[in-house]
Amino acid sequence: MTAIINAELIMKNHYIPEAVLFIEDGLIQGFGEMRNTPIPEGCEIIDAEGAYVGPGLIDTHVHAGGRKWFFDDPAYAAQFNLKHGTTTVLPTLYFNQTKENLVKQIATVKTAMQTPECASIYGLYMEAPYMNPNFGADRKYSPWKGPICKEDYQPILDAAGDAVCAWCVAPERENIEEFVRDAKKANPNVIFTVAHSEASPQQIEALMPYGLKVGTHHTNATGNRVKYGGCRGVCVDETVNYNREIFAELICDSLGIHVDPYMLRLVRRIKGDDRIMLISDSCYFDGPVPEKYEGVTDINFDNDGGIAGSKLTLDVACRNMMKHTGASLVDVFNFASYNPAKCYGMTDRGEIAVGKRADLIFVDHKMNVKKVILKGETV
Repeated sequence: MTAIINAELIMKNHYIPEAVLFIEDGLIQGFGEMRNTPIPEGCEIIDAEGAYVGPGLIDTHVHAGGRKWFFDDPAYAAQFNLKHGTTTVLPTLYFNQTKENLVKQIATVKTAMQTPECASIYGLYMEAPYMNPNFGADRKYSPWKGPICKEDYQPILDAAGDAVCAWCVAPERENIEEFVRDAKKANPNVIFTVAHSEASPQQIEALMPYGLKVGTHHTNATGNRVKYGGCRGVCVDETVNYNREIFAELICDSLGIHVDPYMLRLVRRIKGDDRIMLISDSCYFDGPVPEKYEGVTDINFDNDGGIAGSKLTLDVACRNMMKHTGASLVDVFNFASYNPAKCYGMTDRGEIAVGKRADLIFVDHKMNVKKVILKGETV
């Protein structure tokens, strides 16, 4: 058994100061304040030295790590994110790829999932194929602008199988329900997200019975809200805000460009802290930085000058969320661990609790990562 001592434990809604936590067989076996919790003889001791210890971070929307795409080098990307405290990742594949490329990329990630180096990979997040081709980075290269066709998408469904956790869709696309039904047939546990879309509330809500429960990078790559002569209408963002069942992904960069700091605070107030998920949306686009964005260091740009995801890791996104909204460490661990686990049915992780997987990170008060433990083993 391993005992972590002198830890400030970050729980779901409180702290346990000057605490001890016990790990055995890769699982959390117990915890409590040191003064009231005897440490059995023979324990291996890890001294947290007063660091905050919380559950490992869960990045459910991440394309790359360390400037390498997951589909090119899954082990490198996974290990890079792991060193930044992300103990669970959903590698994300994008809609600028052909059917053949998506099938190959899926196979690459699925094979990698069987290796020790990729123990943090939980499944796939498919930001492809059927989103609105008018929105998102690199969109002019999308090969998916034509009609939705079963013979085009079925090989991708077959390749992904039950390894896919989420399919991103634009609900306004004609015949999208056919794809959703077949995706659900291929994996009954899969969920759907509204992504790169200008769908109406009615179009989005029509897919909720199938399991649409996430707003992909909320307030980014969503449609025009002008209805009549400058009167504000409603679209994707308003629908995500309105529906309690839908979780809102947020990209929290240092300057608040993806989501303005005021909008971040507004989303917290509207959605509630239990329906927010921080994501990195880390990518590797190397287009030039447009003139108006000089000085921006944690955002990518495509060759047309469009914003193309981020260079973030999830620990930094948490730090930015604290800066922009006044969120506490408890809050950001919920946004980046407990809430994603809840959304995706990851019942074995996402919080410090007896029987949960011992995925833990040690951080200081500014969310700087000091140590990472995956399945009870120090990384």
